[in-house]
Amino acid sequence: MDAVTPLNVAVVGMSYWGPNLARNFDRLEGSNLRWACDLDEGLLDQHRSGFPRSKFTTDLAEVLADPETDAVVIATPVPTHARLALQVIEAGKHVFVEKPLALTTADARAVAEAADAKGITCMVDHLLVLHPAVTKVKELVDSGHLGDVHYLYGNRLNLGIVRQDENALWSLGPHDISVMLHLVGQRAVEVSATGASYLQPGVEDVVFGHIKFESGVTGHLHLSWLDPHKMRRMTVIGSERMVVFDDMESERKITVYDKGPVPRTGEYGEYIQVRSGDIFSPKINGAEPLKLVCQHFLDCIRSGDAPIADAWAGLATVEVLEAMDKSLAENGRPITLEGAPA
Repeated sequence: MDAVTPLNVAVVGMSYWGPNLARNFDRLEGSNLRWACDLDEGLLDQHRSGFPRSKFTTDLAEVLADPETDAVVIATPVPTHARLALQVIEAGKHVFVEKPLALTTADARAVAEAADAKGITCMVDHLLVLHPAVTKVKELVDSGHLGDVHYLYGNRLNLGIVRQDENALWSLGPHDISVMLHLVGQRAVEVSATGASYLQPGVEDVVFGHIKFESGVTGHLHLSWLDPHKMRRMTVIGSERMVVFDDMESERKITVYDKGPVPRTGEYGEYIQVRSGDIFSPKINGAEPLKLVCQHFLDCIRSGDAPIADAWAGLATVEVLEAMDKSLAENGRPITLEGAPA
């Protein structure tokens, strides 16, 4: 496909996140928002003036039958993600799916396998994976600058928005789980989770999750919409250095701490000595993460390269989410993931 020819994109689902995606694909050089699709005609009417060059429809079949449509963005309710993604793939269109990719591992795997079989670019909107700050943290991890990663943990807390159709794990967890999988670069082999419902029966408002990776690295999550703090933070603890990604910071998104324990010398002592060096904050590209994600999707369609957050990465996140949800229902029982070593 000619790199200078704009790719025609359709956005399906124009309620919560869809308009943001539509805005980016409408404005990005090299793409054209050809369609906006939603079952709610009144909702479409609200956006017509904002996208005067685009077509509007309540019928997905019309979008898929259009030979000029190159790619379809799915921003509909989560229970519809996998079903609609499979329809788009069957129609031969590239597909971008809001997170999570599906509600079950089986459905997510079906999407990933269908995309591979058809040679379709399938990307999941794991926004933080392409966040410039996370890209920098990944560089620090992979280069060995932190030493061996011991563990990492994420705090995603707020007071509201309280969901009725999903718990805090499914609402907030995809962000941090996808980032942990990306940073560690290994598959999860065991997970567990505990939580509690205070506002609505059967809908956990707070969740504490734990992930064990192949190498023994562990990841920990604190997720809540019932907390006085507004926090979006990921901390990585290495043998040499430690790094904090704080998405609530306007300027200092990343802080690297050159500190850690001093190796024992054989001397008897009650306390382990610690080394404390410099604390610094590397400069981070201030580009809008959603814009970077949308551009990455377009670039991958043109190049044929697999997206960083492809369907298989989406599957890995869903696998952890589903197993954690099962652990929640079983009072925190550890769940071994399929394919993990016995």
